[in-house]
Amino acid sequence: MKLSPGERSILAYFPSSNKAQAAEKELKNTGLKNVQVDRVSRYGATSDAHYNNPINNARTETGPTLFSNSQGVSSQDARILMAADPSVSGYGNIDYGQAGGKAFLLTVVGSDDKMNRAEEIIRRNGGNF
Repeated sequence: MKLSPGERSILAYFPSSNKAQAAEKELKNTGLKNVQVDRVSRYGATSDAHYNNPINNARTETGPTLFSNSQGVSSQDARILMAADPSVSGYGNIDYGQAGGKAFLLTVVGSDDKMNRAEEIIRRNGGNF
């Protein structure tokens, strides 16, 4: 994406999707339209929430390895990499494999005049730059 004159972008990292989404909602309420939350994944793959979401009683303990959802890489390749990860054993550190312990990326693009307010909102919601 090429920024227009007078525009600026911010990349901020959050420790949870809830905090990132709260910031996203607040930013959109200020009139910023180009706001997006993404999860940073080590292998370019995400877990299938149907099998792995702890809120809906995940079906398997190793679900993130076995039921990965391919996005841009072969499903088999992603599963092999995820299965080899030390966190699969259950002995990994709590934030092991996350980008600085903050795996949720919030991207904001907007006019210069709104970015100071955007930075305040991001900090208040627990984001780092």
